[in-house]
Amino acid sequence: MQADNDFATDAELSSRIVTPGSAITSDPMYMRGHGTFTENDTIYSSVSGVVERINKLVSVRSLKQRYSGEVGDIVVGRITEVGSKRWRVDVNSRQDGVLMLSSINLPGGILRRKSESDELQMRTFFAEGDLVFAEVQLNTPAGLSLHTRSIQYGKLRNGQLVTVFPQLVPRSRNHFHSLPCGVDVVIGVNGYIWVSKQVPASKVEENAELIYSDKNDSISDHEREAIARVANCISLLNRLYVKITDASIMYAYEESLHHLVKDLLTKRVAVDLAHSVKSRLAQQS
Repeated sequence: MQADNDFATDAELSSRIVTPGSAITSDPMYMRGHGTFTENDTIYSSVSGVVERINKLVSVRSLKQRYSGEVGDIVVGRITEVGSKRWRVDVNSRQDGVLMLSSINLPGGILRRKSESDELQMRTFFAEGDLVFAEVQLNTPAGLSLHTRSIQYGKLRNGQLVTVFPQLVPRSRNHFHSLPCGVDVVIGVNGYIWVSKQVPASKVEENAELIYSDKNDSISDHEREAIARVANCISLLNRLYVKITDASIMYAYEESLHHLVKDLLTKRVAVDLAHSVKSRLAQQS
């Protein structure tokens, strides 16, 4: 088996999806990490997964691996329990995350010490089943500690949740995207992605109470179709193991406009769209 030296470029090494036995690189400047083995001075993959590169260390992260949080990760989670001064949050990991009452913003962005009255109305902030947009503050043996101390974080409304492989979501500086098609997307690195109606940031800033509102806004048929189309595009990218970013989602959306929303998850259409997206992503790299 011969390795393709083209795979030794930094861009390719950090974005490939490989299967067991796939040649990753024969460049001697790279060292092998987890999920790889060496034979005849070539690094091969020992598992199916995503190639990751940290400086000169090359490893492969399994596609079936559960999400393992890092400080600073942006995640989407579901409230599973309301406890004393804290909420438990399903973040698609081995353990639930914990969101402390002291780690949230009060309505109106008020900064003060949380009181007993705040404890008594915790369910007015987040209740069981609510979806939240948060950041990982600490990674402890007991689970991930989250916080929502920013106006951009809070309760998620006006849309639907899509679950993907966490390994297909690269970490980036921005995980909240307002797409040109009129849809907002929150891409959680834990594999939970929220697709919703686009709400101007100025509206949220003017009315900070919206971060804890349980009521959805009025959503037109056109907006519902756009949300469903984007959600189906994300699902097909996940099925065919394509990296999920704002760029790949928009490419899939543009290619999907020739098809009905309900046809996007059929095998023939999904494969065609995935190939088109991969080609466009390759041209951009």
